[in-house]
Amino acid sequence: MKSPSLTGTLTALVTPFQRDQVAHDDLKKLVEHQIKGGINGLVPVGTTGESPTVSHEEHMEVVQAVIELARGRVPVVAGTGSNSTHEAVDFTRRAHAAGADAMLVVAPYYNKPSQEGLFQHFCAVAEATDRPIVLYSIPGRCGIEIGIDTVVRLRRKFAHVRFIKEAGGSVDRVDQLKQALGRDITVLSGDDALTLPFMAVGAEGVISVASNLLVREVCQLVNAARANDFAKAARLHRKLYPVFKALFIEPNPVPIKCALARAGIIGSPDVRLPLCAPTNSSRQALIAALEAIGK
Repeated sequence: MKSPSLTGTLTALVTPFQRDQVAHDDLKKLVEHQIKGGINGLVPVGTTGESPTVSHEEHMEVVQAVIELARGRVPVVAGTGSNSTHEAVDFTRRAHAAGADAMLVVAPYYNKPSQEGLFQHFCAVAEATDRPIVLYSIPGRCGIEIGIDTVVRLRRKFAHVRFIKEAGGSVDRVDQLKQALGRDITVLSGDDALTLPFMAVGAEGVISVASNLLVREVCQLVNAARANDFAKAARLHRKLYPVFKALFIEPNPVPIKCALARAGIIGSPDVRLPLCAPTNSSRQALIAALEAIGK
């Protein structure tokens, strides 16, 4: 299999539900909305896809469905992370067998392993596939950060561990990664609101929540930055920034599912407990931000 590019704008897909079941018709509409909008890749069953509350069967069902719906038109990066190494390895093997182009593997959450434990965890996952591994560092949710030295060790040991989704909120951290590894690491923003500053210091795109809805708009911002037209990118960023913030007014993916249902792209904003519907004030703030950009 030819190695995918995995740069530009990739969407962290929501998992649509109807009556507490995966809504496959809505998933199909969402994937088509992405591809028509010019997306560069699809990322099913990450945190935005409610990976903590889908069953193992549903998890692989969604990965398989997105691969089939994409039909090779864009790369599919399957979320295969877990705080159990055995489970992450199993998900990775199954996603590989299903035809995923790459795997997104989050740092183990709650256990809070040492950096050596993290290294061994990611080594076990990397040994389960020869397809690209996208490390995912999000200390706000996991309680730990994938250390720069750990990223360097993994990159040196595995040729296919060469991407990282960086969601620690630090421009300095992106700079440190690029200082340490240069072109040997591809950094993707994990936060829509920080995509522009991250790209200014060397990131090459975003795994976006907002692009579930705003496909063309986020692609335009990222494409402008990749073309070194940071004046245009800044204008687009300022326009979209209030929406980027409103989409996290409540826990992700609650607001983006509301926005997608409001736009008719999915039929229901349902999320699974312990997530729940937004408050009326949050909903109104989200609607106001969307209306301000004509959505």
